[in-house]
Amino acid sequence: MMLLALVLHVLSAVLWVGGMFFAHQVLRPAAGLLDAPQRLRLWNAVFARFFPWVKGAIVLLFLTGFGLIHAYGGFGQVGWPVHLMLLIALTMTVIFGVIYARPYKALKAAVAAEDWAMGTEALGVIRRLVGINLLLGLITVAVASGGSFLPI
Repeated sequence: MMLLALVLHVLSAVLWVGGMFFAHQVLRPAAGLLDAPQRLRLWNAVFARFFPWVKGAIVLLFLTGFGLIHAYGGFGQVGWPVHLMLLIALTMTVIFGVIYARPYKALKAAVAAEDWAMGTEALGVIRRLVGINLLLGLITVAVASGGSFLPI
């Protein structure tokens, strides 16, 4: 069971962080070639497909993460990398919640109303928040893969 939990945990992190990397570093610059209506409709469709995967990844990350912590004997038995990963995961989840509840909701409304100025503003907020989450996600991957080797 621990192996399954670990595999699901890592796959969930890869899905979320990898998806953010692709969206932020690859799709965003390419989508910049489109005019506002096309670009905003594209992002609206992308988020409508990606965000359910992120929600599922978040659920699996917490379920498997807490399961693994329990299997290793609880918080007192795991090292600082696990504590840091949990802190970052909580922060990233809050940021995702903010994205989903505010600027993504505004983007959907703007696209429906064809209010391209409002949509562009909402997309800019999403871009900045995803950039923060991407950085936090990459730090988490670094901590997960190498943190236990640091002499701290």
